[in-house]
Amino acid sequence: MAAIEGLRALKAPCRVQLISDSQYLKQGITQDLPRWKSHGWVKSNGEPVSNQDLWDQLDQLAQKHEIEWQWTAGHRDHADQNRADQLALQAARNQAAQIREQ
Repeated sequence: MAAIEGLRALKAPCRVQLISDSQYLKQGITQDLPRWKSHGWVKSNGEPVSNQDLWDQLDQLAQKHEIEWQWTAGHRDHADQNRADQLALQAARNQAAQIREQ
């Protein structure tokens, strides 16, 4: 969802470096997605692709931009990842405070 929301926030086509600690995301979008689409959203074992709706959204958004998909190990003191963690934690705290106020 973070990749989808990040790309959705872009107002015009642009060059993007998308860094994630998810091998599932990076491999899915760069290697698996073309195969899944060409095989009718069915994996090689015959099972349907999980989260097809999300993969489809990500695919549609990604086609609008020039994206460099980059993987980084999780929780390894990567500056951008640390900043994303801080922002996510603050957003969660803000939401919890709003719920308590209601």
